[in-house]
Amino acid sequence: MKTYHLDKKISALIFDMDLTLYSHEEYGRSQIDRLIEKLSERQGLSFAEMRDEIEAYRKDWAASHHDRQLSLSAVLAAWGVSMEENIRWREETYQPERYLHPDPRLRNALEGLSASYALAVVTNNVVSIARRTLAVLGVGHCFRGIVGLDTCGAAKPHREPFLEAARMLGAPPEACVSIGDRYDMDLRTALELGMGGILVDGVEDVYRLWEERGSAAFFIRAEGFNT
Repeated sequence: MKTYHLDKKISALIFDMDLTLYSHEEYGRSQIDRLIEKLSERQGLSFAEMRDEIEAYRKDWAASHHDRQLSLSAVLAAWGVSMEENIRWREETYQPERYLHPDPRLRNALEGLSASYALAVVTNNVVSIARRTLAVLGVGHCFRGIVGLDTCGAAKPHREPFLEAARMLGAPPEACVSIGDRYDMDLRTALELGMGGILVDGVEDVYRLWEERGSAAFFIRAEGFNT
């Protein structure tokens, strides 16, 4: 876990969802694969050919953008996939219920955090899939808002999803902390907006935000957090 710019008053926590609120590499990979399959069918290529083209495109893009990551939505757009089609593909193919299950430890952590902070989810998935994912994890009631692809018509690292989450929570950006597993997608823009950031390696680090709160330096100066 790495933390950024948390030496200030904090009132809201903005969580990424996939591979942050759960750790399930097979499901994470399946989501990417379903979209590649859809695109390969449209392009008349095999899955392997389409995957290799995407990997080459991402590599070339990173080389010309200081090694930053490119969202899969941005990759799809480069092949002419509209945001509406992107959203539909996800709604048609993603099945969180097949892979995930209730997580009492996560529920305990988020319920504890929500007593002192307003919580939201900002995801590069669609809102309907986010709701289903949070429901199967047993934590949907912990969040005051969800921002997805279909909320703003934009994917992280675009600034608008982060600003919309702050608006939902009634907090200025500088009072928010963005929490996620990918620096370029989940933290870079948030930090530029004045938010704090916590880079996690998976859900185990999310547990720690609550379970180790008495010794966690990143919460010592957070207003309203009583250890």
